[in-house]
Amino acid sequence: MTRLLPLSQAWSRLFALAPQLPVERVAIAAAAGRWAAADLHALRTQPSADLSAMDGYAIRFAELPGPWRVVGESAAGRGFAGQAGLGEAVRIFTGAPLPLGTDTVMVQEEAARDGNTLRLAGEGPATQGRNVRRRGLDFREGDLLIRAGERLTPARLALAGTAGHGHVAVRRKVRVAIAATGDELVAPGAPIGEAQLPETNRLMLAAQLAGLPVELLDLGILPDRREVLETAFRAVDADLLVTSGGASVGDHDLVRPALEAAGATIDFWRIALRPGKPVMAGRLGETVVLGLPGNPVSAFVTALLFVRPLVAHLAGAVDPLPATRAATLGEPLAANGERTDYLRAEIRDGRVFASTLQDSAMLRTLARATCLIVRAPHAPAARTGDPVEILDLA
Repeated sequence: MTRLLPLSQAWSRLFALAPQLPVERVAIAAAAGRWAAADLHALRTQPSADLSAMDGYAIRFAELPGPWRVVGESAAGRGFAGQAGLGEAVRIFTGAPLPLGTDTVMVQEEAARDGNTLRLAGEGPATQGRNVRRRGLDFREGDLLIRAGERLTPARLALAGTAGHGHVAVRRKVRVAIAATGDELVAPGAPIGEAQLPETNRLMLAAQLAGLPVELLDLGILPDRREVLETAFRAVDADLLVTSGGASVGDHDLVRPALEAAGATIDFWRIALRPGKPVMAGRLGETVVLGLPGNPVSAFVTALLFVRPLVAHLAGAVDPLPATRAATLGEPLAANGERTDYLRAEIRDGRVFASTLQDSAMLRTLARATCLIVRAPHAPAARTGDPVEILDLA
């Protein structure tokens, strides 16, 4: 009997099949959700000058408790043009540059003004430099802000733009072709016979890739005929071909022989995973191939563990694997077998409960699940209150 490949080895071998894609430069407005392909350094200092953090009056701290004569104002984008002399204060607004000759901002709630005469009406600033954002407080020109391989989140895009960048280096988008196989499959909503099934794996896979830098090519539903599959596979022009169904060992499981007939080399097939044992990976020319099971839950879990991480790897992610976190069991779990198990589960009242039914064809259980409990091979029985690792689905 063929030994099942451990999950960690499957990941390593999968990533080894797929070098990261070429680099391109895009406008930061088009870079959301992609991964930086090069370190990004600040092109400017932020703030570029000492700025007020509050509305109030710019003063010399040493002149407290005043009084002062107000000689002008400083607003964001329109600073005070002169210099404040001894006994002089400048009306200032949040984000405005601190005028020369001042070092502290007295907030307006603690100021009493009569015409141009200003007096302290409260306790006043406790220290010199109070309510001032100093030049370079956020970052300075030349600082490393974003490392290659980090995802360009909304906050990082804002950081890049504030640092003076209008464009960033990223890997080009991943071209992903998706095909379903099986004579029993029909499109959702189409007339259906008793021996047929609605085909929803392509829909589900496309939704799982939403938010990632991909260009999707839908190959449709392919019949269980080797020559048709071979022709379709030969014509694929993509970085990644993902198939669902036909990856097992039955007489009608023709994806592997069709791929091999088209010139593919299969690197691994069948891994120590539940659900999703019959996962297949290889190369067809310049295209990486991932064959997923046809059962919808198995397809979902293997897409989560292999398709999404592979897309992230191709797109430049430094850490493409899904992150787990610790949780507390709400009820006991039996000892695990030889495969890594991903159990559909829900979190209730701060604890995690595995779904009673774990059949890989049951979509309703998957739709209700908020996370997957990760059980290592040969994990011992777990009791209520024990810690477990979970993978969030929301």
